[in-house]
Amino acid sequence: MKNTLTWLAVCLALSLAGCSNQAEKDLAEIRAKQDEILAKLTALETKVTAQRPAGPAPEDYDKVYAIAVDDSPIRGEKDAPVTLVEFSDFQCPFCARAAPLIDEVLKKYPKGVRFVYKQFPLPMHAQARPASHWSMAAQEQGKFWAMHDVLVKYQPTLDPAKADDYAREAGLDVARFKRDLEKNLAAYNKRIDAEMALGTAVDVRGTPTLFIGGKKVRVRTLEGMSAMIDSELAKPPS
Repeated sequence: MKNTLTWLAVCLALSLAGCSNQAEKDLAEIRAKQDEILAKLTALETKVTAQRPAGPAPEDYDKVYAIAVDDSPIRGEKDAPVTLVEFSDFQCPFCARAAPLIDEVLKKYPKGVRFVYKQFPLPMHAQARPASHWSMAAQEQGKFWAMHDVLVKYQPTLDPAKADDYAREAGLDVARFKRDLEKNLAAYNKRIDAEMALGTAVDVRGTPTLFIGGKKVRVRTLEGMSAMIDSELAKPPS
């Protein structure tokens, strides 16, 4: 009987040892599988991250961009020491809101700042390019700024059917305005495309984009723009 009990104890011990060894083996296999899956997920994440398009670089507000005036309309003293450039869209509500601020700047610096307007009609605005055409036809009569102010006034509801009314309100010869639109349309589009290409080259990302002394305006307030202008005016003449 004693020998039988001893034999049973030995069998039980061997059985438990076998179960324990199998459990450890199973656990090791599970851990190995987990490590394999984790390695595959890590490799996949690395591959996706590498293929993901990089976002736009942060805007550089210290970079000085070369922006030619060319035939763009100028408001203020043409030989003023500081140049304020706006790339703008006549149908853009933010551009319309910026107009009073720019007027404040010009009033504060009547001899120190000239304002240069660049066309940048965004494709999403159906009336932006036609409005650019109207302003360029007005420029033919020396009334760009009069038309500019009229278009800013009616920015929320620009309507091609009212183009003649806008021209009349801006003081244009309406018959000549219509002739110039028809005759010079291709030239107007060529100039718009050139100014938009220039805007893209100087990192214009939306409208309005303002530059003072070739630098992008970060703080679009009278105080912020005045600080940039005063810094430019303090520089010795080149």
